[in-house]
Amino acid sequence: MGSLSSGIDNRVLEYFTQEIKQIHRLQVEIAIVVGGGNIFRGRTAGDRGISRVTADNMGMLATVINALALQDFLENADIPTRVQTAIEMRAVAEPYIRRRAIRHLEKGRVVIMAAGTGNPYFTTDTAAALRAAEIKADAVIKATKVDGVYESCLLYTSDAADDLLCVDLGGRRIIKKKKRIDTPLTNVTTITNRNLPPVHISITSVHICKTTGLNNLRM
Repeated sequence: MGSLSSGIDNRVLEYFTQEIKQIHRLQVEIAIVVGGGNIFRGRTAGDRGISRVTADNMGMLATVINALALQDFLENADIPTRVQTAIEMRAVAEPYIRRRAIRHLEKGRVVIMAAGTGNPYFTTDTAAALRAAEIKADAVIKATKVDGVYESCLLYTSDAADDLLCVDLGGRRIIKKKKRIDTPLTNVTTITNRNLPPVHISITSVHICKTTGLNNLRM
């Protein structure tokens, strides 16, 4: 998303900040799991001679860079924010501790969770499903560049345009499919087993509050 092919686009950060600010005003507890594909994409690292484990570790570090940038923008907008990382780096962020994350949320702070699960071979989507289950979230919102779950990645092949399975991540249907899909089955299993309502939206064309119905929420 944004005009840059890679790196951090300040206009995108400002867009996210305004979206999060609208939700935060509704007194919704917000935990954000960030990716790092704009800085380093592990799936293409093999072409550069980098091993999968190393590439995944590099990708997790990239998510921390994004998390710190987003935290800075949010705090400049007077939104109290904490960054927690699955890989310890205490000089720049707190380590991820479930009870501490929940306490931050209860105090009205936005919690940005970075470094994925802290383990290679697991995507940040998997981390999001896992963290949502751990903090007992009421819903999981996956905001990405595409508007649903595809058998192939819409960003890398035009064939994916005909492969839409379902817009709202109908988990049971996905699990029965044998073809590769861009959202790992681990995530779907986690959120369906926990009865977490998943919402899949495109951040390139919608406003999160409006699309998810949060703007109709009354506390």
